[in-house]
Amino acid sequence: MGSSVVKIALSGYYGFDNSGDEAVLQSILFALQEQSKEQGIQIEPIVLSANPEKTAAMYGVKAYHRMKPGALFRALREADGLISGGGSLLQDATSSKTIPYYLAVLKLAQWLRKPTFIYSQGIGPVGRPMFFGWIRSVFQRCAYVSVRDTESADLLVRMRLPRERITVVPDPVMGLPLRANGAAVGAPSVERTVGVSVRFWNEDRSELEALSRSLALLLAANADVRLRFLPFHLPLDEVASQYVIDRLGDHGSRVEMARGVVHPQDMLAQVAACDLLIGMRLHSLIYAASQYVPMVGISYDPKIDQFLHRLGMKAAASTASFDADAFAEEAQRLLVDREQWAASNRAAIEELKAQAQLPAKRIVSFYKQKINK
Repeated sequence: MGSSVVKIALSGYYGFDNSGDEAVLQSILFALQEQSKEQGIQIEPIVLSANPEKTAAMYGVKAYHRMKPGALFRALREADGLISGGGSLLQDATSSKTIPYYLAVLKLAQWLRKPTFIYSQGIGPVGRPMFFGWIRSVFQRCAYVSVRDTESADLLVRMRLPRERITVVPDPVMGLPLRANGAAVGAPSVERTVGVSVRFWNEDRSELEALSRSLALLLAANADVRLRFLPFHLPLDEVASQYVIDRLGDHGSRVEMARGVVHPQDMLAQVAACDLLIGMRLHSLIYAASQYVPMVGISYDPKIDQFLHRLGMKAAASTASFDADAFAEEAQRLLVDREQWAASNRAAIEELKAQAQLPAKRIVSFYKQKINK
């Protein structure tokens, strides 16, 4: 490589109005920018998006449509390499088509002789054994493989990828900063704000029914508490949030919803303004941790438990088992002990933040060495 300008394509669940996945994208872009400044080379991202026009306008990057073969091929031909991730891209719990798509993008880049990088992915669950060999085959040809938890690394080892090829790093969103003016939302208040991030999961909505009872107990016990629902995936999470709100009855005057928040740093500011975060969405919990906001997790997927384990925590409930009274007690405890929680977890959170840029550092270093040859 003779030029100091490196074009890198980014593949992930981008352009779907999912705040968590948009946060992953922004975090990777931010880390690449920081590392390119530090190492003295210029990185030009090319994002594969479901809505390339919106992605280009939001982040100031070039974007191509992720599902149009011609556009996808042009993006990879133009790029000097491909980053796949982060997020839970390689799992077959939501669809059997997800793994083949992301592996196909990686395989196409490799066929074009472009270096490929796995960036802090959460691997699994993978219930179809036929995918094991596919994942191993593609990952063996990657220049760098990083995952966001030890459980993902263990799964790759079960797929017979050598452990020494796998680096465990935090989710990239741990490194996402607030905007310079984004430390607070709205005017200061004597009331305490509990952020709530929910999604639909159980068909009978039993977990949301139980959560509604827990939230009613929390409001009844604390006259100074307000709930602020934070929908991470639009528009579905707004509907799920309204489902819970409709079941809070007389407490409705102390409940609100942040509508239409799409930009990751805007949602990060919403979470930072909370005194406690109750979350089903993984990135609502990661946002909270990064801002030292105590969190109460509701697990619907192993990735929730895996993140909480990194902070020595457990989910207070799951979609399979939800004790409304015990959940309300845990929320009450953390609401009272917020400062103590932040102090006891500060060192672990700071370490995760520092490690969040490691994949970007390795990738930029890879290209710096090629340029200097």
